[in-house]
Amino acid sequence: MTRNNRPGQSLTSRARTRASAGAGLLLLAALLTGCGAEPGDIPLSEIRPESPTATPTFPDKIGAAVADPVNAAAPANTAHNGQIVSRAFVDTTRSTSAIVTLAPDGTAGRQVTLPPEHFLDDRPDWSPDGATIAFDRTDSQTGAARLWTVAATGENPHELGRLCDGGTADCANEDERSPAYSPDGKQLAFSRSWGALDQTANNQIQFSDLYLMRPDGTDVQRLTFLTNDKPYSGSVSNPSWSPDGKHLTFEYRTSASGQPANSRAVYVVDANGTGLRQLTPWGLRAGDRTSWSPDGSQILFTTYPTDADYAPGGGIYSVHPDGTAITALTPAPSDTYYGTAAYAPDGKSVVFVQAPTGAGADLYTMHPDGTAVARLTNIGEKWLSRPAWGTAPVADAQPSASPSPSAAAAQAAAQPQGQPAEDN
Repeated sequence: MTRNNRPGQSLTSRARTRASAGAGLLLLAALLTGCGAEPGDIPLSEIRPESPTATPTFPDKIGAAVADPVNAAAPANTAHNGQIVSRAFVDTTRSTSAIVTLAPDGTAGRQVTLPPEHFLDDRPDWSPDGATIAFDRTDSQTGAARLWTVAATGENPHELGRLCDGGTADCANEDERSPAYSPDGKQLAFSRSWGALDQTANNQIQFSDLYLMRPDGTDVQRLTFLTNDKPYSGSVSNPSWSPDGKHLTFEYRTSASGQPANSRAVYVVDANGTGLRQLTPWGLRAGDRTSWSPDGSQILFTTYPTDADYAPGGGIYSVHPDGTAITALTPAPSDTYYGTAAYAPDGKSVVFVQAPTGAGADLYTMHPDGTAVARLTNIGEKWLSRPAWGTAPVADAQPSASPSPSAAAAQAAAQPQGQPAEDN
C-alpha cells in the first residue's frame, strides 16, 4: 500500500480490548506494546456515533429503467437475496464517496452514509443477517482509512476505533480497511498497514497484513505475516470468507521492491493462520475482493492491467478453491473496464462493475457462467463500485401487499437527482 502526502501522526483514539490469539495467530497486544489503554477500558457504548445521525436518502431509482433488469437475467429468490450495497461518488471531483444500497432489480436506491467532505466511504460488506454494513472511511487528503459500521437503514454509524494510540513505531501511519464479516457474524477480517513510509518509492508503507477481530472491535488477532520479514514489499488487503468460515482469500499486491515487482495475485489462508498459498498466477494480475459461491465450489476474481486505475483490459474469472479450472467469464481481450464481482446469496446471479471506454462505471448482472449479461443501473457518473449482495432479513423475506409506512415515507422523500456520485 502507498500513501500520498501521508504525514506521521499521533493517533488520538485509545487502544481497544485485546485477547490471546488462537493457534497460529499472534497477539496484537504483543505487537503493539506501549500503544496505550488497558484491556476493557473503553466499552463499546462509549464509542461516539457520527453526527448527524439522520438517515440520508438516495434517488429511489438509481438509474433510468433498463430493458433487461436483473430479474429477467436470473430470477432471484426473494426470500433469500437481499439488497446490493455499493460505493458511489457524491461529487464531481471524486473526492467524496458514500455507501449506497439498491434492490436486486436496480430500484429503491438509497444513500446510507453521510461522509464528511473529502472522505471516501468504500469497500462495504454485509453482516450475515443483512442488518448491518461494515465499510472503511478514508481521508482523501491523507490516505488514512478507518473501519466503520452502519445499520442498513443508515442509523447508528460509528467508527470501530483504532488499534493503537500514540506515536510509537508500531502505530505510525496506521491504516485499517477492507472489513469482511465471517459467515457466522462473529468475526471481522480486515487489512492493517503501519510503519514508516518510503519517500523514494511513492510512500510505500512498511508493513501490511490481515487481522481478525470481533465486530465490536475486541479480540484483535494478526492472521498473516507476509510483510513481517519483508518491509516495504507490498500490501495485503480485501479479505473474503469461504462459506464454511474455514478459509479466507485476499489480495497481495507487491511493490517495486517486491518479488515479483509491481504485481498482484489472490492468496488463500486458513482462518487459524495456517495453510497460506497462492491461488492465482502473477501473470493474471488478479486483485481486489474475491467472492466465494454459496456452495464453496467457485471463487470469482477480477484481473487488472498494468495501466492506471480504471484502465480497460482486465476481466472477471472464476477458479476452484484448489487453484484449478481458471475460467474467463467476460470477453478477452477487452476494451472495457471490469471491477469487483459478487455472487447473489442464492448463487444464481452475479453482480459486477463494468465501464465501457469513455463511460462511467455501472452495475451489471450475469449468470455464474458469464451468460445473460444485463445492465442494472444507469448512473455511470457516480462510478458505482465494489458491490456486495446481502441476504434478506427475515422480516423482509415475506411478500407484502403494500410497503410499510417507513418504506413509503422513504420512497416519497427520495427524489430523482442528477448530481454525480481510487484504486480499483
